[in-house]
Amino acid sequence: MRKFLIASNNPHKVQEINRILNPLGINAFTAADLGVDLGDVEETGTTFAENAEIKATAAFEKSGIPSVADDSGLMVDALNGRPGVYSARYAGENATDKDRYTKLLNELKGVPDENRTARFVSSICCILEDGTKIKVEGTSEGKIAFEPKGEDGFGYDPVFITSDGRTFAQLSSDEKDAISHRGASLKKLEKALRGIK
Repeated sequence: MRKFLIASNNPHKVQEINRILNPLGINAFTAADLGVDLGDVEETGTTFAENAEIKATAAFEKSGIPSVADDSGLMVDALNGRPGVYSARYAGENATDKDRYTKLLNELKGVPDENRTARFVSSICCILEDGTKIKVEGTSEGKIAFEPKGEDGFGYDPVFITSDGRTFAQLSSDEKDAISHRGASLKKLEKALRGIK
């Protein structure tokens, strides 16, 4: 199995990435798993793609191991695209997932259903052993619920309604992978990696 470093400490992201990459003979690990200290990587980009490349480059330079970074978030039309690249820090540095989606629901109070359109975006940058960069992006269209529903998932999943009326937090892992933004970007990454093999 090839070893890839995932520039994230989010175990849910690593699980999602492994579900896609394992069949390619690739095992994904966090920096902590591999004993690599990435330090604090400042996400100074103004787009998800820029931040993904910043994180992947830092991970590759510090480890020498093929590195994958995902930068993703939620863009809500009624909020002019917020929280966007600030999705993880939307309610402050040490906020919980519940803090973040509660703030979002509060900001959308009084906004009718038809104006609650939103999308999740996932940009991935992968840097291979020889420095080759693969950049892909996936999106998932939906709406913001009026209240959280579901026990699975993470982040804004309990308030993001898919086309079948369920939230991401009400879907099984396989169902979510099939329609999610990260699922879409990872499938593009998988296709690109198969082409390089």
